[in-house]
Amino acid sequence: MENLHQRRITIEDMDFARELFGKFDENIKLIKKHFKIDVIARQEEIVLVGEEKNLALGEKLITELANIKNKEGALTKQKVTYTINMILEGNGDKIKDLMGDALIITAKGKPIKPKTLGQKNYLEAIEKSDLTFGVGPAGTGKTYLAVAMAVKAFRNEEVNKIILTRPAVEAGESLGFLPGDLKDKVDPYLRPLYDGLFDILGAEKFQKYMERGLIEVAPLAYMRGRTLDNSFIILDEAQNTTKEQMKMFLTRLGFGSKAVVTGDITQIDLPGGKYSGLKHAVSVLSDIKEIGITYLTDKDVVRHHLVQKIIQAYDVAENKKENKTKR
Repeated sequence: MENLHQRRITIEDMDFARELFGKFDENIKLIKKHFKIDVIARQEEIVLVGEEKNLALGEKLITELANIKNKEGALTKQKVTYTINMILEGNGDKIKDLMGDALIITAKGKPIKPKTLGQKNYLEAIEKSDLTFGVGPAGTGKTYLAVAMAVKAFRNEEVNKIILTRPAVEAGESLGFLPGDLKDKVDPYLRPLYDGLFDILGAEKFQKYMERGLIEVAPLAYMRGRTLDNSFIILDEAQNTTKEQMKMFLTRLGFGSKAVVTGDITQIDLPGGKYSGLKHAVSVLSDIKEIGITYLTDKDVVRHHLVQKIIQAYDVAENKKENKTKR
């Protein structure tokens, strides 16, 4: 066994030291586990103890976390965990790419920016392409970031209208037997889209834009026969479209418009074993360079840390099932 060495890092910001350790030392426990080093706080310095190769990684981590704290004002467990993984994967030099300016500021003053490299690639694809597919599991920010980009384009007067839609699979897309007017019928299926707009715009501005027809939220069935010009259109939960519905939606795109299609191909709820329009579209359209296709993974999950572990567990179970089927 190699001799243990020490590295001393001077800490001038005691708030950083407290956030580095985290609640009940949760962050330090992660660092010790992944880097195989001890981390000791001594007045205005942090002492790392371990093998030399691991100390270099630990010092790199603390330097990067200090930069994040300095530029973004706070360290969260998600940021600490993601930075650890980036360094362990040899991507430490890319961490700075996530420290740019905010994409947009919400009504409550919260900056929205990518939290993972996958999210950054997704936003760049939306910026560059008139049609972008964002495919990935729950919690990766597919819909929320698309809504943020729509609001940004609207504020910059790049589009005149925001249109949000999704298939109401549970209602069979007929919606006729549900009580109330159109809004009452479709609201339960469109609620996640409303939530994103509420958070970013604020309730008052959202309501004003809705009343003026500048924001439209409607089920996918109501897109048929229309040409959508000068609009930012988001099709959410696209894994639940049929091939025919997807083709219908994609051919609605008009001049001066931008569309983002989001979905999770592991959560298809189509009845009767119908083939997903999202799976079909990304296969058929993959060779068209003007179309952006971004695949997000469990590494891009920014919800509770358990969500990432749940997705990984389901993936393992699904792979086992597929392997048994092939035998």
